[in-house]
Amino acid sequence: METTVSHSETVGRYKKPALFFILSTLIPWVFWFAAGKISWIEPYQDKFLQTASILACIGLLAPLGVVYWMTRKNRILRKDISKRFFNFRDIKPVYALATCLIMPISIMLAMGISLPFGYSSEQFIITGNFTFSSGIFPVWFLLILAPVIEELAWHSYGTDSLRSKFNLFNTSLIFGAVWGVWHMPLSTIRDYYQSNLVLEGWIYGLNFLISIIPFVILMNWLYYKTGRNIIVAIVFHITAGFFNELFAPHPDSKIIQTVLLCVLATVVVLKDKKFFFDKTINN
Repeated sequence: METTVSHSETVGRYKKPALFFILSTLIPWVFWFAAGKISWIEPYQDKFLQTASILACIGLLAPLGVVYWMTRKNRILRKDISKRFFNFRDIKPVYALATCLIMPISIMLAMGISLPFGYSSEQFIITGNFTFSSGIFPVWFLLILAPVIEELAWHSYGTDSLRSKFNLFNTSLIFGAVWGVWHMPLSTIRDYYQSNLVLEGWIYGLNFLISIIPFVILMNWLYYKTGRNIIVAIVFHITAGFFNELFAPHPDSKIIQTVLLCVLATVVVLKDKKFFFDKTINN
């Protein structure tokens, strides 16, 4: 097993967070704002739908392209990224369970809490319907493949590049803020998840941005507790979107879920202060 020093030295090789996040934000923005503009052309013909969808997909893939460009000549980084897909020896059962269960349990508990306040028990019904569309691509593309594509960028280079400069707590706060900004242009694309949130009311859009912070703290906690395993980050991300769409939670239940995640993230940080606030990487 790698030593603490080895983990720190390895992460320290991811040296360019500013370049990574600037490119990984601005490039998608160009494509997403273009997709948003096209998606509201009336009448909304198939050719506009197709073009907007393709532009949105290119934007999604852009951070992964940035990772490839930034690591293409660095054999050590490419080897490190590759081996972290198969590093299962550092995954303790408790963290595997947390990876799979935190998000589904939190949304079910949030819906349960909402019931005494008059919200419907039909939130627990698996309707098979989705609250958004993804253009020409099936919705499962965004629910499953989008988290895969994102985390192949965020947790192959992005998170470690921040961690090479900051402790884990500050890394999570910075990434959470950047990730929220990164998502913003998606609110301009017709019938996308973020766009529908804005139409439902500003409070729900704000809740989405706030929820990113505890979500990232918990995801990064699991990521570093499992030896920087990229698959763990991918699975955790998938469960967030999948179970919120599998059921039919009221938007207010998602606000309750954010509160629950904030409480859990606070407990996790307070119980393991050294892990979050020391510069040296420990697991």
